[in-house]
Amino acid sequence: MTLGNLTIFAQLIVAISVLFVWVFRFHNVEKEFKQFGLSITIRSAVGAAKIALATLLLVGLCQPCYVFYSAILMGFFMLSAQYFHFKLKNPLTQRIPSFIFLSLCVFIALQSYCS
Repeated sequence: MTLGNLTIFAQLIVAISVLFVWVFRFHNVEKEFKQFGLSITIRSAVGAAKIALATLLLVGLCQPCYVFYSAILMGFFMLSAQYFHFKLKNPLTQRIPSFIFLSLCVFIALQSYCS
């Protein structure tokens, strides 16, 4: 498997996972944002942004110019999730998904920047 194929695979994993969580697992999102002490307005803005960025990562499969900034911004959201999980001293099992997605976003951004 080439590096380009790994990047495409990473884009698919991040985009589909984010869309799945924000569309089909929204009850978990609601619970986490309440736990974080964030408002419904913030949750809605984050959700809209993450869905848009996930869509742009998918569009980036055909139009690579969208990938770098989408990956950077999605990575920022994953870094923010890490901050809130750390602040609340959540167990490692709750921190792992956003850490994996943060790592994938960094990989995607580096690959799209360098190619």
